Amino acid sequence: MLSYVLRRLMQSLLILVGVSLFTFVLLYLVPADPARQIAGRSATAQTVENIREQLGLNLPFYQQYARYLLALVQGDLGRSYLQKTEVSELIASRLPATLLLMAGSIFCELLLGITMGLVAAVRRNTTTDTTLMVLSFTGVSSPQFVVGILLLYIFAVQLGWFPIGGYGTFMHLVLPSITMGILGAGWYTRMMRSAMIDVLRQDFIRTARAKGLGRVQVLFGHAVPNALLPIVAMIGIDIGLFMSGIVVVESVFGWPGIGQLAWQAIQRVDIPIIMGVTLVSACAIVLGNFLADLIAPLIDPRIKLR
Repeated sequence: MLSYVLRRLMQSLLILVGVSLFTFVLLYLVPADPARQIAGRSATAQTVENIREQLGLNLPFYQQYARYLLALVQGDLGRSYLQKTEVSELIASRLPATLLLMAGSIFCELLLGITMGLVAAVRRNTTTDTTLMVLSFTGVSSPQFVVGILLLYIFAVQLGWFPIGGYGTFMHLVLPSITMGILGAGWYTRMMRSAMIDVLRQDFIRTARAKGLGRVQVLFGHAVPNALLPIVAMIGIDIGLFMSGIVVVESVFGWPGIGQLAWQAIQRVDIPIIMGVTLVSACAIVLGNFLADLIAPLIDPRIKLR
């Protein structure tokens, strides 16, 4: 167990270094000039050059990246070019809102996906099964910004059930969580259905039925726990999907999380914030996959960590 954890930690470290290098290369190649953004359009060439020198943007790529890695090892994510604030402080102030939205979205997608997949498996090859599969396919195919705008128009503007945007109460959380949860719910529905159909054909299910156990007890006591294994693994992968979609959803609903922070930084070419948000997102993805691998043996003792 200890050797497995240490090996995964080393792999995670290499992944994070690779992510930082890849992101740094992309930002280095971007034609936009952060120094020009800071100086303004009316600034002289000498002023822009002075700013570039102060920020170290005139150094070769390898020197810039080495300086960034050295500061990163010391826990320094840098300082925002435009907001003149430590990136770590900006992310720390936005992270709770993003984690809350992520928790709400995971709850929504699991509630919808597992329920729909279970019903579709039990009622397979019926009209109910077909309808649920069509709905899941529609959910997977729908762009999140379109779903978000439709939900806002129907439930906030027309019906007035929820606030149009903002942050602070449970009602503010509902629509963004559903918007992000619909995409994952479609995947979970299809996966849960396939897993349940496979489990229901196993010998231990026939044995449970032969012992006289009721349908509910067979389903929830034997079939569902075994069908949930691929779901647990998928939750860790889903964190990456959340971090990619959260930029759009937070912008649509005015949610003050790191997704909105990243979008503002991209528009202003604020490289330290972009790098910081990217690394935090990569850490969340790596941690999610790691926890999923650790939880799986707890659900099914037959799974061993190697």
